[in-house]
Amino acid sequence: GLSRSAIQSLIKQERVYVNGEKVKASYRVNAGDEVYVSVPQPVSFKLQPENLPLPILYQDEDIVIVDKPRGMVVHPAQGNWQGTMVNALLYHVQQLSSVNGELRPGIVHRLDKDTSGLMVVAKNDAAHRHLAHQIREHNMERQYIALVHGVINENLGTIEAPIGRSKADRKKMAVRGDGRQAISHYEVMERFYNYTLVKVQLVTGRTHQIRVHFSYMKHPVVGDFVYGSGKNPFGLKGQALHAAYLGLQHPRTGEYLEFRSTIPDYLQSILTELRKKN
Repeated sequence: GLSRSAIQSLIKQERVYVNGEKVKASYRVNAGDEVYVSVPQPVSFKLQPENLPLPILYQDEDIVIVDKPRGMVVHPAQGNWQGTMVNALLYHVQQLSSVNGELRPGIVHRLDKDTSGLMVVAKNDAAHRHLAHQIREHNMERQYIALVHGVINENLGTIEAPIGRSKADRKKMAVRGDGRQAISHYEVMERFYNYTLVKVQLVTGRTHQIRVHFSYMKHPVVGDFVYGSGKNPFGLKGQALHAAYLGLQHPRTGEYLEFRSTIPDYLQSILTELRKKN
């Protein structure tokens, strides 16, 4: 009942022995080996509301539209039990859906820690299921703005490349022939010397989809240390990626709602600098 990463963590904690001795995770077991695993008791944890700054653009009895700040983790997990968007939501909103469990109340979709911008949060289970259905059926419109390395010559394009977990590094995603379908439409907004500002519309919503797709196209997102080139000319602490537009059907009224978020200051400053050099 434990994941690979959980088992590897137990090995690092020296809670796994083979024939009474510590071994590396790469050890190949033999017939007759006695493997001893000490699994610690789960620690009970209760989420705490925290009075953290959280820009809320819209709220009613069913949904909340949040403009997530860059650098904020969406929900608690190992290593990030406090300071997350969920902790802030529990303070500012209080009533949230329970569909995704105790650690992810209200969370219908996610943004990476260093990706800023628009998210919809469900306040009740009926709203949550309706919003999740919209995502599954590709009826929720999500547009991002990204600054990528290199100059993209085509004004419009589509990246259709399946994404799955990387075989080389299980913490990363990668384009794989046996991965899940992933489609990203893009439009060039502005070109600079060796950089391009693009608007990206997601059809699917795979983990790290935009970052993986543009890395695959040899145009990694600027500031992306996981999928990028390793270059960081602007001293960024994360990828230059912003969820700028969100369009959805209200789960109760059926009305189509649209929300927009302006380009964050850090990215605006970089664009101003690049325009001077053009």
